[in-house]
Amino acid sequence: MSGGAAAQVDRRGDQYHAFEARRTGQVMSLRQIESRILPMMGDADYLGPEFDPGAAVYRLKFMRQGRVSWVDIDARTGDVIGRSGR
Repeated sequence: MSGGAAAQVDRRGDQYHAFEARRTGQVMSLRQIESRILPMMGDADYLGPEFDPGAAVYRLKFMRQGRVSWVDIDARTGDVIGRSGR
C-alpha cells in the first residue's frame, strides 16, 4: 500500500476496520451487537462504540448517574466478555 493510501486507512480508524470485518463476515454488525446489549443496560445513556480490530472486540460506553461504564463484546459472537466502571 502506498504511503498516501496507508495514511487514508489510518484516518478512517475504528469505523473502517469494523466495516471491513463485517463485510468479510468476521464479525457481527454493530446494530446486531447494540440490539443485544442496549436492553440489558436499563436506564443508562448510551454514549457510543469503539472497535478493536486486532481483538475483534466492540467496547460500548454508557453513563448512569454520572458514572461512565464500558461493556466489552466479542464481535464474532456477540457475547459480553467484560465490564468496567459500573
